[in-house]
Amino acid sequence: MNQHQFEKIKNGKGFIAALDQSGGSTPKALAAYGIPESAYSNEDEMFDLVHEMRTRIITSPAFNSDKILGAILFEQTMDREIEGKYTGDYLADVKGVVPFLKVDKGLAEEKDGVQLMKPIDNLDDTLKRANERNIFGTKMRSVIKEANPEGIKAVVDQQFEIGHKIIDAGLVPIIEPEVDINSPEKEKSEELLKAEIKKHLDNLSDDQPVMLKLSIPTKTDMYKDLIDHPKVVRVVALSGGYSTEEANAKLKENDGLIASFSRALSQDLNADQTDEEFNKELADAVESIYQASV
Repeated sequence: MNQHQFEKIKNGKGFIAALDQSGGSTPKALAAYGIPESAYSNEDEMFDLVHEMRTRIITSPAFNSDKILGAILFEQTMDREIEGKYTGDYLADVKGVVPFLKVDKGLAEEKDGVQLMKPIDNLDDTLKRANERNIFGTKMRSVIKEANPEGIKAVVDQQFEIGHKIIDAGLVPIIEPEVDINSPEKEKSEELLKAEIKKHLDNLSDDQPVMLKLSIPTKTDMYKDLIDHPKVVRVVALSGGYSTEEANAKLKENDGLIASFSRALSQDLNADQTDEEFNKELADAVESIYQASV
């Protein structure tokens, strides 16, 4: 593990940019960026376009380590290059931003009020490649829709089971059990989730650091004791469908919680913007998310 990057993520001021839209969410991300599905005729062309979008974001002067601590990449992005360097190396060497990798393969069908992760068949190979590409940590997402104790326990058990494999590979896992912000049982789900996470954290040894990525809680400072837990490197928040403004306002209320926003970071960016317009919109988004995080 890179100790300099570890210290930056643990103690640095800023937030983590989520640039990890995968195959299923890429058409939506491109459409929001002003590129309709009619602009590409197959998956390869689609992924080329989304890499161009991500490259434009990452190479922008507004995307820098003054405000951004880390960035989460999609697996294909890790294997692609920016200005002659693999994306993770470009982030670390040129931008001073710590690279993470999304490793999950999407969500299973809903059962017991939750969606577990689909099996991650090639995890060992992915983690080996992540190390070769100088990736610091990983991210994997499950979703909780109801305050179902069995379902929530299953989500957290699965997250930490895979998390242990990631730790064994020398990487820091971001455990992401998202609570659906539209759930009528959101606050109750968060109480159950916190209790399950705490059980697992208390069983980790000192050399098993993890990060948590959670929905911004209904109850202010709900996750403060997770943030302060000795086994937790950092707790970051997902925007979960909130607008940038709304997500930032809710984030500010929670001491020690920092952003790891995706849509909220890029919602005002457009393929047709001039570089000047694009960089200004990105700078405004970065600044607002940074202020909410610090």
